[in-house]
Amino acid sequence: MTHIFPRHTAMRPPRAVKGDGCYIVDDTGKRYLDASGGAAVSCLGHSDQAVTEAVKAQLDAIAFAHTGFFTNGPAEDLADLLIAHAPEGLDRVYLVSGGSEATEAALKLARQYHLERGEPGRARIIARRQSYHGNTLGALSAGGNMWRREPFQPMLVEMSHIAPCYAYRGQADGESAEDYGRRVADELEAEILRLGPETVAAFIAEPVVGATLGAVPAVPGYFRRIREICDRHGVLLILDEVMCGMGRTGHLFACEADGVAPDILCIAKGLGAGYQPIGAMLCSAEIYRAIEEGTGFFQHGHTYIGHPAAAAAGRAVVTALVERGLVARAGAMGDTLKAALVERFGQHPHVGDIRGRGMFLGLELVADRESKAPFDPACRLNATIKKAAFANGLICYPMGGTIDGRSGDHVLLAPPFILEEAQVGELVDKLAGAIDSALATAVAA
Repeated sequence: MTHIFPRHTAMRPPRAVKGDGCYIVDDTGKRYLDASGGAAVSCLGHSDQAVTEAVKAQLDAIAFAHTGFFTNGPAEDLADLLIAHAPEGLDRVYLVSGGSEATEAALKLARQYHLERGEPGRARIIARRQSYHGNTLGALSAGGNMWRREPFQPMLVEMSHIAPCYAYRGQADGESAEDYGRRVADELEAEILRLGPETVAAFIAEPVVGATLGAVPAVPGYFRRIREICDRHGVLLILDEVMCGMGRTGHLFACEADGVAPDILCIAKGLGAGYQPIGAMLCSAEIYRAIEEGTGFFQHGHTYIGHPAAAAAGRAVVTALVERGLVARAGAMGDTLKAALVERFGQHPHVGDIRGRGMFLGLELVADRESKAPFDPACRLNATIKKAAFANGLICYPMGGTIDGRSGDHVLLAPPFILEEAQVGELVDKLAGAIDSALATAVAA
């Protein structure tokens, strides 16, 4: 008997009792290799003593002090550490409790920035289809994940959505990657002009699209073109690195690979590595100055922003990422894992694409490789893969609706950066078993 409200009422999940590096152990002693970091969270694994001790030490000092009255050392230190390594121009850090809160803060700050500058007409947000920015109503409105949006559509804020940069399905025959990137980036300018530049506040995108598309990076030049368009029309660029940031792609900030810096950047997940719930919104000095020289008050806030124990965890995690060389390790081990995936699945008749950066990788499943035709959604292929993998001691992150919110299946992998080479083999073997087991059922149906 339980009074927990689970994610699905039919769920009877095992009880997690212990973390051991890349593994979670349940109350029967069964070990699960965490190949997705939960949801791209556990970048340091599940038993990092330095982070655990940092949280304990902070709790011994003070657990909570409301930011309406106090600041605190861990929050100040974490902000300094993030800005020291952040993309050029970012100067201020607003600490929150998770990714959805970071997105909400970013959207509100974009709106208030334009208000403070005397442009009250700028209220429109442009985002991309097949994106995911969080589950609060504002974040869900910006997101392009149709499955998550559909039940709440009447409650959502009206926002525009342009095409994703999804070369596997969007790039035309004979079209170069650069030409494709420019074509889909130019959809942003077309939408800004359609709405009227004086009405557009911001454009939001994931540098590497996570849950909804399955680790899809933009093609070269795409985000530089996006940056040019935003600058030309006075539109703020918000980059959502909640899932792909904090070293996961082999760069501390994912946008470094694209050679751009945003006006506002959102992080979470790997920032706390699962040891505490924490996220952050980083903004430019210019945006902060507009608030400072205007009303002086960001009209936003949550009870637990800047929480000392959460900030202590974040400080310890970022310190570990930087000082232990774990960002570079994520890049190198990501290459090792991707090579193993290509070796095992590169010629698989039902694996159409293997993609991603660093320890953020995805496999797209197809009914036919040549036509790229997806499986019938009624097969529930992604759910079957997840169940088979879990039964065999592997945690991965399959999703459906990859193509348009309804059709298409992929598996997202985001293991801890401490993954060992020996564990790569275990991961690939167990994933192959789960995929082949699920496909046998799907093909038979």
